Amino acid sequence: MKPLTRDELLYGFTPEPGLVAVEHAPGESADSMTLFLRRDGQLTTRSEPFAPYLWLTQIGFMDGFTPAPEVTPLAGDNPFRFLVRFPAWAALERALAHLRKTTQRTPSDPAAPYFVLRDPVQQFLLDTGRTSFRDLLIEDLEFLYLDIETDSAPDRDFSNPDRAEDRILAIALSDGRGWEEILDAQTLDEPALLARFVEIFQQRDPDVLVGHNIYRFDLPYIETRAKRHRVKLALGRDGSAPRSRASRFTAAERNITYPRFHIHGRHIIDTYQLALLYDVSHRAMEGHSLKAVARHFGVAADNRTYLDGGQIARVFRDDHAAFLRYTRDDIRETAAITPILAAAYFTQSQLLPYPIETVCVRGNAAKIEALLLREYLRARHSLPAPSPQRSFEGGYTDLFFQGLARDVHHCDVRSLYPSILLRDARNPRHDSLGILLRLLEHLYQYRLEAKANAQQPGLPPRQAAHWNALQTTFKILINSFYGYLGFPQAIFNDYDLAAAITEQGRNLLRGMVDQLRALGAMPIEIDTDGIYFTPPPGLTPPQLTDFQDEFRRHLPPGIEVEFDGQYPAMFSYKMKNYALLEDNGGIVIKGAALKSRGLEPFQRDYMREWLTLTLHGRSDEIPVMAARRRDDILQRRLPITALAKTETLREAPSTYLKKREAGGKSRQPAYEVALNSGHVYQAGDTISYYVTGNKKNIPVHANARLASDFNPLQRDENVPFYIAKLDALIKKLDAHAPETTSTDTDHQPTLF
Repeated sequence: MKPLTRDELLYGFTPEPGLVAVEHAPGESADSMTLFLRRDGQLTTRSEPFAPYLWLTQIGFMDGFTPAPEVTPLAGDNPFRFLVRFPAWAALERALAHLRKTTQRTPSDPAAPYFVLRDPVQQFLLDTGRTSFRDLLIEDLEFLYLDIETDSAPDRDFSNPDRAEDRILAIALSDGRGWEEILDAQTLDEPALLARFVEIFQQRDPDVLVGHNIYRFDLPYIETRAKRHRVKLALGRDGSAPRSRASRFTAAERNITYPRFHIHGRHIIDTYQLALLYDVSHRAMEGHSLKAVARHFGVAADNRTYLDGGQIARVFRDDHAAFLRYTRDDIRETAAITPILAAAYFTQSQLLPYPIETVCVRGNAAKIEALLLREYLRARHSLPAPSPQRSFEGGYTDLFFQGLARDVHHCDVRSLYPSILLRDARNPRHDSLGILLRLLEHLYQYRLEAKANAQQPGLPPRQAAHWNALQTTFKILINSFYGYLGFPQAIFNDYDLAAAITEQGRNLLRGMVDQLRALGAMPIEIDTDGIYFTPPPGLTPPQLTDFQDEFRRHLPPGIEVEFDGQYPAMFSYKMKNYALLEDNGGIVIKGAALKSRGLEPFQRDYMREWLTLTLHGRSDEIPVMAARRRDDILQRRLPITALAKTETLREAPSTYLKKREAGGKSRQPAYEVALNSGHVYQAGDTISYYVTGNKKNIPVHANARLASDFNPLQRDENVPFYIAKLDALIKKLDAHAPETTSTDTDHQPTLF
């Protein structure tokens, strides 16, 4: 079989332009696929045959199955040596039931002698070598942005679509190009409002529907209210209603259950999920609400109208003009953050055999495997089985200095582990076709181009954010090639190769630290592939360039470093926890210990001000600042939002209660508040609570109250409790305070 070009390997081997969606069309005897194509702004459809398939180790497992499937022997000596095709998805499902019986293994069992992809669209895209959006720009797609506002009684902290009175107050819609419409409950009753929404939706005919937390709020709410009023949500391109299934989304330590909606012929993107994924690598967002994300990317309007959730229903009635401004600002911010957050996933959709709504939620290991599978399927080559899981030593991280350092630089090894893979030209041992390295090399070059674009001088902030998000996403994908090697479910995994790569990485980084010291620099922290350090004192710009060139000369071939950051000051707290002072006076805080969202806001505010004063050399002002903040608590000046702790429920309160009653759980405040609130909470919901009482040592779970129940006219927050928390934080940080606040002229770290 003719080898593919690099573009064919990465972008698919069927270069048909304009594919925007694919839908499975089951038939009585044979299935087909409906293709939606956008060319020159016009949408067309056509049908193609589809024969689903699975891989099998021994064809004898299909004995007795009728009618007999089509069997293709595959090249190579990997275990999955047969490709078995069926005329329809229903026949494939019958075959899986047959295989469960004959092999006594389920499809998810790693030891199953058959392998199947349970998504017909993915199967079709893999088999035909197609990808979405070829020859299209993201601006060529028809987007529809959605945001709803809902009613809620004053004594409740959030709306519930199952309550008759909690109607939809507004549905805001936009195409992101200037057209906007707000469907207003002041002029339309709820059935008419929903019917008008469906009418506009079909008229606009979007390729992609976008909202912030659209999966867990907007769409379930609209669906529930439409059922109440018997309004058909004919949103699909075939006139069908959205369908949903229970799903789970993971972003680092966050695991969120949600209803995964799909609309026929269209895609759904949730910018809340994309913001969580973005922040996994950046760890720089103050929060993940629409407002926080818009502020982070600098797209919030200067005159933006802000309302707390509890104010919306009241403002709808008392100041309708302000309500409409707030609603319009919400939909505009949704439209503004989407190109920034979704650009990388749009580009990935041009590479991967997944629809974009799947690309947005699928893990990087699955994406890499999809690229490998596509070529193995095309080449009709047998597939390996995953190697048994085993542990191996990880990357090199170390902390060399704690405290305040000045004139801090950062150097980054460009994709350390992928660079070692490429340098050594080592494929996984079962990658007989050598596909992994070919894919990695192309993606590596693509990422460098995106990073270069992001660093163009004078680039507008929004464009810079776009390119930076793009290169960061591809950096994660590239670095995941190494992680894929040690992923237990990966069929091409290779633990020996993964262990060898990390060993080389550790040795390389230790050598870099030694070289920095030999050149007179002082390392501060190293984290897998980047080093913070202070250069030798007193270097002029030409001398600094010479220093960097001398450092590079000692690197082994194939390894490149980039000196990509310079900061007037850095406060190194502990491993992976630090704050940086930027040239413009702003600060960047990294690490959970310094910005944990598990802390109360007043603690985070204190920590940020402490760090700001420390980095600016004004630590002599810290005692006055601490006294002021202590007095604010004593005199009950702080809003309850500053004292309230916000937590995400990792499981449903009912599940927690069963475990607690069975003796498997201690009492936890957030869950106890949820159970006592009278409201229905589910896994993934957030809850804000504060602590009452008059002693600092109290059982928090018994004294926690919903923040929305707080009465500012009868304040009952536990002042001794919060004073004790602040005092503990003051003591903790004071142990790391610099001895002097004078500005060092030699640019060396300030020891303490």
